[in-house]
Amino acid sequence: MKDIKEEVEQWKTSNIQVFWSEIAHGDHLLQIYENDKVFLDTLEGFAGSGFLAGDSVIVIATSSHLGLLHQRLQKQGFDLDHLIETQRYIGLNAEDQFSKFMINNSPDEKLFFDFVYHLLNSVKKDGRKVLVFGELVAMLLEQHNYNATVQLEDLWHQLVHKNSFTLYCAYPKSGLKQNASESIARICESHHTLIDGKPRPSTEICYRAAV
Repeated sequence: MKDIKEEVEQWKTSNIQVFWSEIAHGDHLLQIYENDKVFLDTLEGFAGSGFLAGDSVIVIATSSHLGLLHQRLQKQGFDLDHLIETQRYIGLNAEDQFSKFMINNSPDEKLFFDFVYHLLNSVKKDGRKVLVFGELVAMLLEQHNYNATVQLEDLWHQLVHKNSFTLYCAYPKSGLKQNASESIARICESHHTLIDGKPRPSTEICYRAAV
């Protein structure tokens, strides 16, 4: 069995670092994934590469995905407690965040901007770049709240342009129903780059193309 330390070093020197380093800040990325393993491999690479580059990382995900991500990052040797204490990492349970900006099942623009700006200001120290992953929109789509899904993607897109952080969004392929085709088209239009959802180790580079 391969030594854990060897696995960590392989991950830290892998070509996934090259992939994420080439993503421009101000880019809005979309992944439509086949299964949770594919998604978590990508999210692990996204967060871990940010930490290694000295960036700040914000992850807003379901409690299940957040817990699994933390397990993976700790296995790779990242000290999450230290990253939190030094304001380089914020991990939020997505289910608990909707009450901060949703009114009558729709996102309120001012409340949402205030919510995001508070997070950005919390980690924008010493000129660090900021990487953000958000699963809020995918959860709205899963709830069949298509209007709110499109509205929230549009608000995220505005913030990316104004603040030049990197935003990564992911949707399970199983949640993209035919009756939501118009919303799905709008979602795709709100992103710059598509990351494929094919299975591969978190150490391998992801294929990307313009949306």
